[in-house]
Amino acid sequence: MNKTMQISTREFIIIIAFLMSIVAISVDALLPALGYIAKEIPFSHPNEGQYIISALFLGMAMGQLICGPLSDATGRRKVLFSGIFLFLVGSTICYFANGIPALLFGRWVQGLGVSAPYISAFSVVRDRFEGREMAKIMSIVMMIFILVPALAPSLGQMILLLFSWRSIFLMYILYSILIGIWIFIRLKETLPEEKRIPFQAANIIDGFREVLSNRITMTYTICMGLFFGSFFGYLNSSQQIFQVQFETGKLFTVYFGGLALLFGIASLLNSQLVEKWGMHYITKRATIGIIISSFLFLSLQSFVSIGLWMFLPYVAILFFCFGLLFGNFNSLAMEPMGHIAGIASAIIGSVSSILSMIIGTTIGQLYDQTVMPVTIGFLVMSCLSAILTRIFDPKFRSS
Repeated sequence: MNKTMQISTREFIIIIAFLMSIVAISVDALLPALGYIAKEIPFSHPNEGQYIISALFLGMAMGQLICGPLSDATGRRKVLFSGIFLFLVGSTICYFANGIPALLFGRWVQGLGVSAPYISAFSVVRDRFEGREMAKIMSIVMMIFILVPALAPSLGQMILLLFSWRSIFLMYILYSILIGIWIFIRLKETLPEEKRIPFQAANIIDGFREVLSNRITMTYTICMGLFFGSFFGYLNSSQQIFQVQFETGKLFTVYFGGLALLFGIASLLNSQLVEKWGMHYITKRATIGIIISSFLFLSLQSFVSIGLWMFLPYVAILFFCFGLLFGNFNSLAMEPMGHIAGIASAIIGSVSSILSMIIGTTIGQLYDQTVMPVTIGFLVMSCLSAILTRIFDPKFRSS
C-alpha cells in the first residue's frame, strides 16, 4: 500500500465499497416502493412506474461521459464531491415531488450524481494500488459490494414498514451527506497534478472514433448493451412480476435479494474460473446457457400457466450466467483500449448503458401481466449477442 495513505486499508476498502454501492442502493432500495408511489402519484399506465428506474440509468449513462475524463483532468475528490452533491439535490427533488415529471427529473439528476462515485471508485483504487495488490483490494471490495443488491430491497421494505415511500429518498439524502463528510475528512486526493490529463472535447471525440472503429471493442460494447438491456427489462418489471403477478407481497425482497446474491457468487467464481479457461470459453457457454434456458422456459409458457416455483429456477440460471458474463465482456471490450483506458471506459460504459436503457425500457413497457415479454427479451438479446460475437470475434468461434 502507498505509505502516504492516512487511512487503514480496511477503512479504504469500506469507503470504496460504499461509493460503488450507491448505484445498487439507488435502484434496489426503491423497487418495493413503486406500488406505494403509484397509490399517491397515480400512473397513467401500470408500467409507467418503470420510468422511475429508467430515468436514473439515463442520467448515469450521460454522466459517465463527463465524469470519467473530468476526474482525469481535475482529480478524484472534486468529481466525487460534485457527484455526491448532485445525488443529494436529485434525492431532495424526489422527496418533494408531487407528480411524475418532477419525480423523473429528480431521478435523472440522481443518475448524473451516481456516475461520479461509481466511476471514481475504480480510479481511486487504480491510483493507489497496482498488480496483485490492486486485484486483492478489488476482490475484497466486490465481496462487500455483492451484498448490497441482496440487502437493499429489504432496507427499502423496512423503511416502508415504518414510514412513507418518501423516507427512502430521505435515506438517500442522509447517505450522501454522511459519505460526503467521510470522504472530505478521510480520503485524500489520489491523482497527483503531474499525472492529470487536460479535459478536452477533442480527446472525447478521438476516444469515440477509436472505440467505434475497433471491431472487438464495439462488438463487446454492443453485447454488454444487449445483455444488460434484457436484464434491465427484468429489473423494470420485477416489482410487478413478484408483487402483483405472483402476489409475494413483502417476500419480494427475499426472492429478489436471493437472486442478486447468486449473481454475486457467480461473479466471484468467475475470478477463479477465468484463469483456467479464459474469458471467451466462459462467455460462450454462459451465453448458450441463457439461450437454452430461455427457449425451454418460453416453450413451457405455451402449455402451462407459470407459477412462482417455475419462474425462480429459470431466473436463478439467468442470474448465475449473467454473473459470469458482465465482468468478462467489459474486460474483452477494454482489452484493445489500454492506451486510452480512462476515456475508453467512460465511452464503453455510456454507450452500453444507453443501449441497455432503450432495450430494457422497451421490454419493461411490454409487460402484460405475464413473464413472456421478459423471457423473449432474454432469448432475443442473447441470440443477437451470440451472432455478433461469432461473426466479429474469431476467438469466440474457436473457444
